[in-house]
Amino acid sequence: MAISEANFHQHFDVTWGHHRAQIKDGGQLLTLSLEKDSGAGFQSKSQYLFGRIDMQIKLVAGNSAGTVTTFYVSSPPSLGPNHDEIDFEFLGNSSGDPYTLHTNVFSQGKGNREQQFHLWFDPTTAFHTYTILWNSQRIIFLVDNIPIRVFSNLESMGVPFPNKQPMSIHSSLWNADDWATQGGRVKADWTKAPFVASYKNFKAEACIWNPSSASSACSPGAWQTQGLDAAGRNRIRWVQSKYLIYNYCTDRKRFPQGVPVECKQSRFL
Repeated sequence: MAISEANFHQHFDVTWGHHRAQIKDGGQLLTLSLEKDSGAGFQSKSQYLFGRIDMQIKLVAGNSAGTVTTFYVSSPPSLGPNHDEIDFEFLGNSSGDPYTLHTNVFSQGKGNREQQFHLWFDPTTAFHTYTILWNSQRIIFLVDNIPIRVFSNLESMGVPFPNKQPMSIHSSLWNADDWATQGGRVKADWTKAPFVASYKNFKAEACIWNPSSASSACSPGAWQTQGLDAAGRNRIRWVQSKYLIYNYCTDRKRFPQGVPVECKQSRFL
């Protein structure tokens, strides 16, 4: 199933901060705003089990310290603590300092798989495309179609992989000034509020979950078996050599007994 440049009215519900989430331009644009008392969020009406999800986002401009803008897929809370989640989180910063792009993967309730990046462009002056590609073999995070991270299915080595629970698409803008910017040392400047993030050109090539039959329906697509070709491996090496600022796999202080099993495998498969 493919949704091309989907209408936000048709495919998403505002879930909190209602008047701070506005759908405009006949459903083609959605904006979230954050003020001191609340932010806002939305989620997809459908759930998916595997897919390629693209969203164009323009982040909060100027002094965005303390703000977090998100785009992620997550299993529903009703499924309990063993939830699955694939995250893009954009941590704001003081004017002139770069955003931190925080990525994480949760499977069966286990997360702690953070990789963080700076971006090679200003994400506040124009829309850029952020992609979660999730198939049965791997998860690929892409920015403007450039791969920045791969998380492979290593269930054969005992590493949980999100392949059994359907997930919804979520986005939000919220206040996290207790930790988001320089460990919470830099707080949000509420004189600059409202802070605004904008979303458009959502596209999904994905398997839609049918809860009544507990099955998903897909039409064939290249994303279902997609990995990295030689050009993709060159691009991800470029990103990770120049813009990767934190990798849980190299954090020996955090894992004194040894890094997780998946860290011993190639990052580029």
